[in-house]
Amino acid sequence: MAFESLTDKLSAAFKKLRSKGRLTERDIKESMREIKLALLEADVNFKVVRDFVAKVSERAVGTEVLEGLNPAQQIVKIVNEEICALMGSEGEKLNISPKPPTVVMFVGLQGAGKTTNIAKLASHLKKTASKRPLLVACDIYRPAAIKQLEVLGSQLDIPVFKAEGKKPVEIARLAIEHANKHGNDVVFLDTAGRLHIDEELMNELKAIKAEVSPTEIMLVIDAMSGQDAVSTASAFDEALGIDSVFLTKLDGDARGGAALSVRAVTGKPIKFVGVGEKLDGIEQFHPDRIASRILGMGDVLSLIEKAEQAFDEKQAIELEKKIRENSFTLTDFREQMKQMQNMGSMTDLIKMIPGIDHKALSGVKIDERALLRTDAIISSMTPYERDNPNQINFSRKKRIAAGSGVSVEEVNRLLKQFEASRKMMKQMTSGAMGKQMSRKMRRAQKGGGKGFPFGF
Repeated sequence: MAFESLTDKLSAAFKKLRSKGRLTERDIKESMREIKLALLEADVNFKVVRDFVAKVSERAVGTEVLEGLNPAQQIVKIVNEEICALMGSEGEKLNISPKPPTVVMFVGLQGAGKTTNIAKLASHLKKTASKRPLLVACDIYRPAAIKQLEVLGSQLDIPVFKAEGKKPVEIARLAIEHANKHGNDVVFLDTAGRLHIDEELMNELKAIKAEVSPTEIMLVIDAMSGQDAVSTASAFDEALGIDSVFLTKLDGDARGGAALSVRAVTGKPIKFVGVGEKLDGIEQFHPDRIASRILGMGDVLSLIEKAEQAFDEKQAIELEKKIRENSFTLTDFREQMKQMQNMGSMTDLIKMIPGIDHKALSGVKIDERALLRTDAIISSMTPYERDNPNQINFSRKKRIAAGSGVSVEEVNRLLKQFEASRKMMKQMTSGAMGKQMSRKMRRAQKGGGKGFPFGF
């Protein structure tokens, strides 16, 4: 999982500090040594590590920390702030041209995931910003590159422009003319990559840049390549002049070296990250949220955003009403389970919740198939049973178990889980938290925004 190794090592260093109460300069020096080793093992650039530790140390030996009531928490706060600063402090959005179309030129080495992630970003803008993207097949060298882009475009209902027999520079120019004629306001150029940076590759990319003057040149690099990713970013920037970075496979990077080094070394912001193989596996890069994840403090804002994207506003408002009236049924419960699946892996979602001991969860296997069994059990019930689960006696349970291919014990477990969920959600809607959420629901209802679901 993303940053898992780094998170474990930093958590161990902070745990030692918390056990000491008051701190001495020697304690801080020792903890800085552990933090330095943790960052180096995470494959963070050496110069970046050296400068980072120097800044944290300088702030940590001040009187505010050494004489504070909770110095260990102060040091965690300093580390958090400096990690944010290292990655750019605030998330940056894609540059949008005031005169359409916006032209985004994707560049990178072969195997970094350009073609897949250019489609992800196009789909993301289509859904979140109501853009009308056009995918352009400028990679005429890699076998099946054009076909891959066409398949992705078909799956996402996004048009793909290609021009057989033309050179990449001409394809790019013709694509922009096509976009102007057909109302496509964002053009994504999927350029060719190589196994290594060479003069031929760069000359072609420079020619495309000179011909179409892209609004943004976005470099796609593999997060799991560590310091190699930083070297690649530096080389592309020096030769071509990049504007931003798209970091792929972040969910598989247990170390985190690339994410922590790229901005500091190149000065170029990471704007988006790829998380997972699904075509909706993309997130805007927020340094503060990433820093929170690295320090094991969860990421509640990203969790909320995932929930708002997965849950329908009208359904959320209707759900609140049902919970308040105590008419929440097993049919509603099943619908909530299905929508939770749309938010992604349960393991990843749990790690976004603040206060969870993520280390204690390591090795714990969450059975994603349990949701399928739940669906099968509820599907084997009659409409009456779904609306009145308290009327399900033993003979009904036997029939339901036989129909869904599970044991009676599993049917009992589901019914207990449902009742516990119903009670918990009833408490949420009746307390202070429920009042805050209700206000948000009412604002959403009036302003057309999305409401936040209760049963997620």
